[in-house]
Amino acid sequence: MPESRYQIVVIAHAPSPNTRRLRDAVLRGIRHPDIEGVDARWIAPLQAGPDDVLGADAVILGTPENLGTMSGALKDFFDRSYYHCLDHTDALPFAFYIRAGLDGTGTRRAIDSITGGLRWKAVQAPLICQGEFDPAFEDQCEELGLMMAAGLESGLF
Repeated sequence: MPESRYQIVVIAHAPSPNTRRLRDAVLRGIRHPDIEGVDARWIAPLQAGPDDVLGADAVILGTPENLGTMSGALKDFFDRSYYHCLDHTDALPFAFYIRAGLDGTGTRRAIDSITGGLRWKAVQAPLICQGEFDPAFEDQCEELGLMMAAGLESGLF
C-alpha cells in the first residue's frame, strides 16, 4: 500500500448507535479500496484540538442536531480551536453532515458561520440526514467521505 500523502480528519460527535453508523460510513468512504494515498482519522470533538486541524489536508465534521443547533461537543471543539486555526487554515477543504431530527437549518447556519469566519472552503453541499433514521443515510455519508478522498487524491482540492 502506498504511503499516505493526504490526511483527512473526521471530527464527529457520535453519541448514539445511529450517529456512529454515519461516522463509520464516512470513514469507509474515505478508505475505499480505489483510493490511494489518503488516510483518515476520526477524533471525537471533545478530544480534538487545533493541532488536529492544522495537521490535516481536509476536515469532515459530523454532528447531531441538538436543540436546533450543533452538538455542544462540536461547539466546544470550535471554542477551543477557532483562534488557533484562524489565519492558518484559509481555504482548508471541508464538508459536514448533520443527523437532523428537525430540519438542520440552525445547525447548518451555525457551522456555516464558524467555518466562514475561518475561511474554510466547502467542497460539497452539507449533507442533512433529516427525519427518522434511514439506512440510506449511511450510503450518503459513505459517498461524502469517498468524494472528499477522491477530490484530494486527484488534486481537485
